[in-house]
Amino acid sequence: MKKMVLLLIGTLVLSATGHAQPDSLRAVEANPKYDSALALRLGADDYGMKSYYLVILKTGPNKSANKDSIRVSFKGHLKNINRLVEAGKIIVAGPLGKNSQQYRGIFILNGVTSREEAMALLQTDPAIKNGFLDYELFEWYGSAALPEYLPISDQIWKIKP
Repeated sequence: MKKMVLLLIGTLVLSATGHAQPDSLRAVEANPKYDSALALRLGADDYGMKSYYLVILKTGPNKSANKDSIRVSFKGHLKNINRLVEAGKIIVAGPLGKNSQQYRGIFILNGVTSREEAMALLQTDPAIKNGFLDYELFEWYGSAALPEYLPISDQIWKIKP
């Protein structure tokens, strides 16, 4: 009897949480604000999410003190960021505060379909190409709406970053 009660309680708990039912039988909560055209344009899956590549920039192996080479490489780094933003490939970019891991900044790459494509894009950055920066690359699953902040961000700066 005790085993039967425990089995019944377990079955009720699983049923209440939806774990006992196959996905096809679970109740689906529909979003009344869902915009299929927007979801399609942004590449969203059923959860409003999609895959990106997260890049963590870190200090590279080049320890040169040549100020001209450093200046040219980092000027090219900023130009390359702007070029990739204009192309819709970078949707987030910015520096990190000082830290013990030598991490310098991040990028979130958009519309990149493979690790190889992400690495090829990163090699267009003069600071990476010249070894002043290196990177760690991760696949990241986030909101497909993330790129939508870019037009607004261009309306809130007073001095060009």
